Amino acid sequence: MSTIQPLLQDPPRLKARLKEVPAEPGCYLMRDAEDRILYIGKAKVLRNRVRSYFQSGSGHGHSPRIALMVRQVCEIEFIVTDSEAEALALEANLIKNHQPHFNVLLKDDKKYPYLCITWSEAYPRIFITRRRRFRSPLDRFYGPYVDVGLLRRTLGLVKRVFPLRQRPQPLHKDRTCLNYDIGRCPGVCQEKISSEDYHRTLRQVAMVFQGRNEELLQLLQEQMERYAERLDFESAARVRDQLQGIDTLTADQKMSLGDSSVSRDVLALAADERVAAVQLFQMRAGKLVGRLGFTADAIGLPTEEERPEALGRILQTVIEEHYSQVEPVEIPPELLLQVPLPQQELIEEWLTELRGRKVRLAVPQRSQKADLIELVTRNAAYELERARRASEQNLLATEDLAQLLELPTPPRRIEGYDISHIQGSDAVASQVVFIDGLPAKQHYRKYKIQSSSIRAGHSDDFMAMAEIMRRRFRRWAQAKAEGADLRELRRAAGTALHTGGLNDWPDVVMIDGGKGQLSAVMEALRELNLDEELVVCSLAKQREEVFVPGAKQPLESEPDQLGVQLLCRLRDEAHRFAVSFHRQQRGERMKRSRLSDIPGLGPKRIKELLAHFRSIDAIQLASVESLAAAPGMGPGLARVVWDYFHPQDLPAPAEQENEQPLELAG
Repeated sequence: MSTIQPLLQDPPRLKARLKEVPAEPGCYLMRDAEDRILYIGKAKVLRNRVRSYFQSGSGHGHSPRIALMVRQVCEIEFIVTDSEAEALALEANLIKNHQPHFNVLLKDDKKYPYLCITWSEAYPRIFITRRRRFRSPLDRFYGPYVDVGLLRRTLGLVKRVFPLRQRPQPLHKDRTCLNYDIGRCPGVCQEKISSEDYHRTLRQVAMVFQGRNEELLQLLQEQMERYAERLDFESAARVRDQLQGIDTLTADQKMSLGDSSVSRDVLALAADERVAAVQLFQMRAGKLVGRLGFTADAIGLPTEEERPEALGRILQTVIEEHYSQVEPVEIPPELLLQVPLPQQELIEEWLTELRGRKVRLAVPQRSQKADLIELVTRNAAYELERARRASEQNLLATEDLAQLLELPTPPRRIEGYDISHIQGSDAVASQVVFIDGLPAKQHYRKYKIQSSSIRAGHSDDFMAMAEIMRRRFRRWAQAKAEGADLRELRRAAGTALHTGGLNDWPDVVMIDGGKGQLSAVMEALRELNLDEELVVCSLAKQREEVFVPGAKQPLESEPDQLGVQLLCRLRDEAHRFAVSFHRQQRGERMKRSRLSDIPGLGPKRIKELLAHFRSIDAIQLASVESLAAAPGMGPGLARVVWDYFHPQDLPAPAEQENEQPLELAG
């Protein structure tokens, strides 16, 4: 552990450090004794802003959350910028990369879906996803959308109106599929449309999800008229059908409101003591064209008189996050806000710079604009209530599980394990994690069983489960052997301020199986000297019975009680995750084993061949010339591969001339 003291406990060092902070715009980073970033902020004058945290020596005037942060600050780092607007952009990037514990962070709970367009590809894909991961800076995510049903209907209609790529991979290697014949796809797989023309079509599609329907309708109308003037009636009819489709879409999607002269976004939120639900209504030409939703951590909101400022910080975080990801044409000229932002003038200047034209931020108090705020606030309250009900149900389930397992407090992190194989072949294991009763997929882990005694034709689930426990908890066992206080490490693992890299201690470990699997796990934990530290149980499938170590009989429980149902969800998720990984491993092995039978093909060439043709079927259908053109291949090896897949086409041995059939005797 580091011996660096917090700055509040070392006044001379604090005074010297504050003198070093320049009186210029920029960003500041607060770090703790372990050099972890606690908080990232921006300021027009860094010196004044940083000093304000340490006035009166105790964080006086701050919320309890910030006061707690100030007591842990051991170092202050700063980055100077040319302007406050640059500091704003830098702060957003730093927060996104480091995710500091004390910043207001949007919660990524996979609740709301996004629409992704992979602009980085020659023929971009368009699909719905809940995982916002940028493979390329050119790719775009639109959303998050609150109504996933409406999003799916919109995308389905768009794919019927516009000819778009329908499949991630081609169905056939050398010809188009039925989608091309019926006009649903422009023949992307055979490049019957150029990449530039396909991008042009997709830019029109993107206008639907940018809320620019009126602009798109006008564009298509002008295009149809140009086709008609050139007497290209077939193309004009196609554009006419697209116009009718967009009209149908907007009729289903829009709610008419007054004041059709201005486009605006309306933001409001509702919050309780734990979470804030934010709603963003996109109004274009007086009509509601989209509704986006965000959730943020609201733990530690201040008293009622300071509450509007805290809510404003949450709204400002949403604005910075959302509008930093959109294109300039998506930023409206006006934003209506429920409460003022802490740095409203700066945000206004930043949005104006992004858009290239004036953007106005307003907090309406009366008339029609105030009614809009009230409408959005009401929708945010409904979303908050829905989130609260789900949270309460999960809380009741964890409390019931704590009572069932005789735990002092409801478990926060629960881990489930399962094994998957076919008679010992391709044996794998899964680790799934539920936090506060919800799946936390970022903590899921996959394991390949390494034991040499588990192989095709010989399975041993007990040995496999014991192996996984040893691998999973060996770091904790090592820390205990080195004299670390596991109680302190476990306490720190439940917060953001963990130590030693051990931040994954589970409150409950659940094994899929009965007493046999549980006994094998406990034997492995005894070897690690952790059998007294961990809470372990197993869930038998037949009657949903819960077993604990040292008990001959299952616990008294009912299959429909909330705690058991939580374990069932965990068990089913562990089973699903293990089976999917097993199928993946089995498929890769079958691919490798089939190609490895071909003389001259080693692991590297097999990998290159599969990367080039995408599948064994495509390799089998390829001609000798196509095979020879693949990376790592040549004419001779290509002929060997082709002969392997076409043995019936090999020339038959020459028949002997004048060979007479044998005659049977007598």
